[in-house]
Amino acid sequence: MAKTSAGVLLYRRAGESLEVLLVHPGGPFWAKKDDGAWSIPKGEFAGGQDPVEVAKREFEEETGFPIKGKLEALEPIRQAGGKIVYAWVSEGEINASAIRSNTFSMEWPPHSGKTREFPEVDRASWFDLETAHRKFLKSQLPLLEQLKKKILEGA
Repeated sequence: MAKTSAGVLLYRRAGESLEVLLVHPGGPFWAKKDDGAWSIPKGEFAGGQDPVEVAKREFEEETGFPIKGKLEALEPIRQAGGKIVYAWVSEGEINASAIRSNTFSMEWPPHSGKTREFPEVDRASWFDLETAHRKFLKSQLPLLEQLKKKILEGA
């Protein structure tokens, strides 16, 4: 069975255009990656959990901010590795430079016997849609396209 995750694509209006909040994964594997490495705040969930509640919880765990706006569902997407991502869009505003993410532990450097803690998300930023297209993980780009249709085209 495919893994599943749920998250929120937060957007704000910037004049006639939109900006989206994306997060950069923390930890040593992502430290030197930028374009094509950013994501929506999201996390895995197991059967029996309410995906929308998971999305709201994961957003707050990875940013330190609760979702306050109305959530509108997007169509689920399948990432390159097979994971199914359930996502919602919400209009809102947070201070991207003030995020506080939860952490995870891993052995680092490999085979060193030393365990280090890293933030799940090491930074967040607002991007216009053109820049977001470059920053987003390729497998999550359909979420951006759905946002554009839903908000800009009123679909």
